Amino acid sequence: MTARPFPQAPQRRLHPARAALAVLAAGAILTPPASSAASAQQPVAPAPGTELPVVRHTLDNGMTFLVLERRQSPTVALVVHYPVGSVNERLGNTGIAHVVEHMLFKGSDEIGTSDRALERPLLEAMDVARDSLVAAMGRPEPDTALTNRLRSRISLLEDRARAHVIPNEFDRILSAEGARGLNATTSHEATRYFVELPANRIELWFALESDRMKNPVFREFFTELDVVREERRMRLETSPGGLLETAFLATAFQVHPYGVPVIGHASDLDALTRRQAVQYFRDYYGARNAVAGIVGDVDADEVARWAEEYFGPVAAGRAAPPVLAREPDQAGERRIIVEYDAEPRLMIGWRTVSGFHEDAPALTMLASVLSGGRTTPLYRRLVAEDQSALQVATYLGPGFRYPRLFTVAAVPKAPHTTEAIEAAVYDEVRRIQETAPDSSALVRIRNQLRAGEFRRLSSNLELAMQLSESEAALGDWRETFRLSRRVGEVTPEDVRRVAVKYLVDRSRTVATMVRGDPP
Repeated sequence: MTARPFPQAPQRRLHPARAALAVLAAGAILTPPASSAASAQQPVAPAPGTELPVVRHTLDNGMTFLVLERRQSPTVALVVHYPVGSVNERLGNTGIAHVVEHMLFKGSDEIGTSDRALERPLLEAMDVARDSLVAAMGRPEPDTALTNRLRSRISLLEDRARAHVIPNEFDRILSAEGARGLNATTSHEATRYFVELPANRIELWFALESDRMKNPVFREFFTELDVVREERRMRLETSPGGLLETAFLATAFQVHPYGVPVIGHASDLDALTRRQAVQYFRDYYGARNAVAGIVGDVDADEVARWAEEYFGPVAAGRAAPPVLAREPDQAGERRIIVEYDAEPRLMIGWRTVSGFHEDAPALTMLASVLSGGRTTPLYRRLVAEDQSALQVATYLGPGFRYPRLFTVAAVPKAPHTTEAIEAAVYDEVRRIQETAPDSSALVRIRNQLRAGEFRRLSSNLELAMQLSESEAALGDWRETFRLSRRVGEVTPEDVRRVAVKYLVDRSRTVATMVRGDPP
């Protein structure tokens, strides 16, 4: 067995998660908009949160560390955020970012193996067999006997390689030292890894995290692909909500990668090779794309020394693949009906703008005005009064950087129909388009969001995620707080204006689930 400098702990199963990130502006600190007269008399104060004593340290290879010292408890939250997600993929390799997320928990040259020298040639032989299998699958009339032989060979080789695997060792080492919440997520626009540790164990994180950036080994690759395929079946193919959302986004985005599920197309996963995944990681998950957020009982100078020592040798890598696809203007309403053996569901989406657009704050406020609480028009009418819906939600998505959808999603309550729900939604939208909401509604929403931000600031992990995401996606950790202020400055007339401008028939996509036999 190869000697390893890290202790082991009892095995704990790791469940890497996928979840779309919330709109950056939502839930951040808000202040009531100052009157124009007051604004003219005094300078505008910095947005709340922008004066946090965050220390930025950037390595020569481009990796950025954001450190916020907080001494409330002897713990620290550590996040590494890469602005690389499914939008950076192309048809043929969809789902690769999510697969890479899974594989980063498989260890390195030193972690996760009992004998790397014996393991390496088996992995290389698997790569050769996989290349042959993909080539055979791509023929107009695949040779079934050949493809079956190649699959059997890959399975045999992986079984032999598994004899040298120490399962979940990366996770076990950190767990033995008191780690909590070790996990990762992949979204349309980002991949991030995170954990919380006792403050006196963070050098261990520097050693392990830098090791898997420098020397990852994508072992048990084909076994893990089976895990991803099962995840896809559970979340998309056999989940009524996932099935409808997949069809909804594919209908609304026919060119832009927002229309492709983060987990990828099934056929692309079937043809993905380990070599492709390794190369994708080497190219785009290097230091220049990595932002680490570290919040808790730490010393910024000590963090800087460890960053230089452990992460300084990490290769810079390449910039994330640019997203050049632009969704053409929609020529009229689009509709899709999904048949499945489940209760009816409804999704309505209007094409809007990216999170960077000047109208984005007003659209964020409009979403909250419509259904962000028990007193809002859609909740009050559909759930409380008519009792025609079990639930209703309004949100912007699926991402932030590119033009996205303003979506209303609802589940009717029998015997009410999706048609009745849809008519009610349009009725409430027309009311706002004709008459701006009462200012008291906006005050209530500001107070809710402000309370939510105070709760977020009490969590080292939530704050580390916000800082690293804002730095990676927006270029400055302060920008999320500034976006939040702009949401707070939205007026009732702004809400009415964007409702008139964007919630129009021409840009609408409607997806309905009706009961039928599953595909």
